[in-house]
Amino acid sequence: MAASFKKSYRFATYSSSYITVFLTLLLSVFLYHYDLLKWWWPVGFAIISFGFCFLILQVRVEQFIYKRVKKIYDDVSLLDATTLKRGQITTDMSTLTKEVERFAASKKLEIESLKIREEYRKEFMGNVAHELKTPLFTVQGYLLTLLDGAMKDKAVRKKYLQRAEKATERLIYLVSDLDMISKLEVGNMNLRFEYFDIIELVKNTFELLEMKAAKKNITLTFDRLYDKPILVNADQERILQLLTNLIVNSLKYGKQDGTTEVTIENLIQNKVIVRVTDNGEGISSEHIPRLFERFYRVDKSGSRREGGSGLGLSIVKHIIEAHDEKIYIESDFGVGSEFSFTLEKAEELPSVEPVDDTVID
Repeated sequence: MAASFKKSYRFATYSSSYITVFLTLLLSVFLYHYDLLKWWWPVGFAIISFGFCFLILQVRVEQFIYKRVKKIYDDVSLLDATTLKRGQITTDMSTLTKEVERFAASKKLEIESLKIREEYRKEFMGNVAHELKTPLFTVQGYLLTLLDGAMKDKAVRKKYLQRAEKATERLIYLVSDLDMISKLEVGNMNLRFEYFDIIELVKNTFELLEMKAAKKNITLTFDRLYDKPILVNADQERILQLLTNLIVNSLKYGKQDGTTEVTIENLIQNKVIVRVTDNGEGISSEHIPRLFERFYRVDKSGSRREGGSGLGLSIVKHIIEAHDEKIYIESDFGVGSEFSFTLEKAEELPSVEPVDDTVID
């Protein structure tokens, strides 16, 4: 609550005037009755009476209001009584009312925000529990089956142990992603900025994911031939992870025999924008605002059609924000999606060692 109240003497002035007029008239009647009325007596009495009443009322009313406003500050833990000073208190009730109303409105917004966060927390905890229990119950089921006698069959034993190992890998992957997001959110993830060629990094990502793309016969390609390197200043390892998550996401929801295309363009003088475009399922507009939330599902069914931890896009968002950059999404349901993000562009090649004679655009 802002304690910058306007100083006001209106109440004391009006009240003192009423008292002065009443006492002066009463004194005038008394003096007139005893034939002692002189014009300077009522005038002098009125001046003295007004001054005395004004001082008493102003001081006492300010003290009265101060004590009660301070009690409000003491009673409400959201307020800090140490910021309240006597000089800030006003006898103008309209000013005080406006301040209280403003305080109430701000706290109402805070309460609504806390309710939204509480709903988000409950949803997040439910999603974490669901994602963790699936691999845990899988491992438990296979181990219990083996302990109940299936361990004697070598073929069954090997198959079940392999499946349990895959479920354990999924669990480790999930916990690792959660740990990374937590570090990114609290700022404990140290980024190692360096100059590197974003074109080469995209090519490396394509090579890493070409087998996964081949399962759906999806083509990984650039929008055009890039014959010159484009240097950016960022954490190369994190940007590789970002690109991997975006391209994997496009492969998951891309259509058979589709295309995932990467475009790199100059945005402004010191920025480039990287676009990852696919012609897959697309996303409905109502899902886009929450798409980067942890575990948020576009498909609300209880199980995922595709694998993964459900944290890929959330990690992408946090990596970009850790670089103080922006990420954007455009999508048409049934047409495809485009994820784009900005990076700081290097103005010239590093002078540590020569790379080649190409000139950076």
